[in-house]
Amino acid sequence: MSEAERRPRPRAFRLEGEQIVPPKSARPQEPERAAPASFIEPQADIFALELEEPTRDPVEQEKAVEAAQKSGVLRSVLFSWGGLFASSVLGLVTLAGGMWLTNLVEDLFAHSALLGAVGLALAGVAGVALAALLARESFAILRQNRIAQLHLALAEARSRDDVKAARERVVELCKLYEDRPETGRARALVIEFSKEIIDGSDLVDLAERHLVVPLDAQARREIADASKRVSIVTTISPRALLDVLFVAAQAIRLMRRIAEIYGGRPGLLGFFKLARSVGAHLAITGGLAIGDSLLQQVVGHGLAAKLSARLGEGVLNGLLTARVGLSALAVCRPMPFCAEKPPGVADVAPFLFGDKTKS
Repeated sequence: MSEAERRPRPRAFRLEGEQIVPPKSARPQEPERAAPASFIEPQADIFALELEEPTRDPVEQEKAVEAAQKSGVLRSVLFSWGGLFASSVLGLVTLAGGMWLTNLVEDLFAHSALLGAVGLALAGVAGVALAALLARESFAILRQNRIAQLHLALAEARSRDDVKAARERVVELCKLYEDRPETGRARALVIEFSKEIIDGSDLVDLAERHLVVPLDAQARREIADASKRVSIVTTISPRALLDVLFVAAQAIRLMRRIAEIYGGRPGLLGFFKLARSVGAHLAITGGLAIGDSLLQQVVGHGLAAKLSARLGEGVLNGLLTARVGLSALAVCRPMPFCAEKPPGVADVAPFLFGDKTKS
């Protein structure tokens, strides 16, 4: 038998009636099978609340920062009743000190020419030192004002997508950090971007990613370290007065340190203006009145049931320190949060919230 004869021949079959295969969408849906018991997520219990801060609109956050800067750093105290009173009192004190110093030098000259010469020389040295201190304070305040105005200008340039304004402000931002060698590569890259044809908003975003984000990382580390110190020390401190003094000292140090990271060098008067801005930001955003959200965070992790009262106080003080640091970060930052998301307490101090927060 040949090979062709061995192969089976094709056959035809007759189908009875019309058999139409319905489309997939028209087929009856099979009932979904219940997941095994091991894969069913347990319902959250009443104390297992999620660790989330109240979400805010980025536009509202930026408005809060700008309002805080205008009420503190950018506010001129010379054109208010309080500023006029302070200036008048300071002038009277200066006149009184000058008259006392003049009488002292005259008395020294009346007693002895040598003592009078020594007193006059010391008065001259004190005057030069006072002038230097006032010049440094003025420079620090002007630098803080420059950073706050740059923040407002960059926010406006990005919102309007103004290429020319964005280029000018980005170059000004680079000049702000020209005395920092570690920012040299980032500054050169941002300057190169400013010479290319890029939208104003994109240029501001690139400047933020390359130049300001590394500074954000330093500020966040400072906030985390301060929160950790406050939480530990206030937990083991035997006196409430020591707690208050230590928390206040850490808050002052933290605000000054964050201002230095972003280019500010606040002196005594500059720090008062910075503290006013931070306080205004906390008041606007509800940071000091922690309210239900923070209590839910603490109770949600079972701290009320698991931890002692002293440890709970340490955690709360650490949270307050972190909130102060975040407000200082927002106020001292030379540009708004555009390409990056503003950090929250859980981002900078995750160790205060237990296992559920990602470290």
